[in-house]
Amino acid sequence: MSSQELRVGMVGYAFMGAAHSQAWRTVNRVFDLPARASMVAVCGRDEAKVAAAAARLGWAEAVTDWRELIARDDIDVIDVCTPGDSHAEIAIAALEAGKHVLCEKPLANTVDEARAMVAAAAKARAAGVRSACGFNYRRVPAVSLMHNLIAAGRIGAVRHVRAVYLQDWITDPQFPLVWRLQKEKAGSGALGDIGAHIIDLTQFVTGQRITGVTGLTETFIKERPLVSDSSGLSASAGHATGEVTVDDAALFIARLDGGAVATYEASRFATGRKNALRVEVNGENGSLAFDLERLNELEFYDATRPAAEQGWSRILVTEGEHPYLGAWWPPGHIIGYEHSFTHEMRDFIEAVATGADPTPSFEDALQVQLVLDAVARSDASWVSVAT
Repeated sequence: MSSQELRVGMVGYAFMGAAHSQAWRTVNRVFDLPARASMVAVCGRDEAKVAAAAARLGWAEAVTDWRELIARDDIDVIDVCTPGDSHAEIAIAALEAGKHVLCEKPLANTVDEARAMVAAAAKARAAGVRSACGFNYRRVPAVSLMHNLIAAGRIGAVRHVRAVYLQDWITDPQFPLVWRLQKEKAGSGALGDIGAHIIDLTQFVTGQRITGVTGLTETFIKERPLVSDSSGLSASAGHATGEVTVDDAALFIARLDGGAVATYEASRFATGRKNALRVEVNGENGSLAFDLERLNELEFYDATRPAAEQGWSRILVTEGEHPYLGAWWPPGHIIGYEHSFTHEMRDFIEAVATGADPTPSFEDALQVQLVLDAVARSDASWVSVAT
């Protein structure tokens, strides 16, 4: 990598690929950084579709083999935006080739894969090669402010955490058997897809790690229509079906290493909830709450104020003093979902360009993977209520 340019190759161009592309296009136009991101090439298996994606998303070239991308001398960073079943293979190969790696969450489909990725990252780090996992919600300014207030002791010792992430996009039994509903490709369902986010988010804002869990998972619709085309949006003729091999919902309780207790709920069957993520942290001197559907706000209850003045207050997180926002619009102007990815790229570029370790690291992401694994295993110890 030159001191002026960070040349990026991205693998995958669907939902996360589009979000990451938006961030790579934008980041240097907003933030003053020690290196400039250059969108060199995007990779996908379908030649025509990846070429169209490259033109639409702003990549200079399109290729169909990620190995070719990694072998190129004109690429410094590999951005992995594929389904989880290929994360380990691509990321490890990239790190061994001396490429910095940004990998989407969850880090892998299994703990063993995640451990192998951590080992590869540790070896590469010794040679100055950096890696990070893309938990973008850490970069929402209100969430960063929540973290800062807790770290500053504004709510005292953390006692109780509540976190939910609710969606409803697969409630229709006729929704087809897309890759996210297949364990061999996705690893898990709601647990890993959206549950991973709230696991990372709560650990990030509290500074505490989950040490024990007990939970349950459920698959409500066991069979779904098979996909007939590569878009994944229509079922095949004849109404053939296949087995859903991941969970539709996961719920668990947890203990954190700082003494707090927590409850978690991840569901893709919460009818009427489109992308509802909420985290509330209760401490000895106050509480904080964040709701993704009110992305520019943070709720704060300060129990140290006189009783007559206590009550939940709303912080509008739009000021230049708030995390990341000094680079955007005048005070009072809101930002959106896509900005969290721009902030992610900002932090990644700055870390790589200055020789620092970006966060969250592969080690951080492995810890999330260990929690996911523990929740899945704890479901097997379900105890029936006596009649």
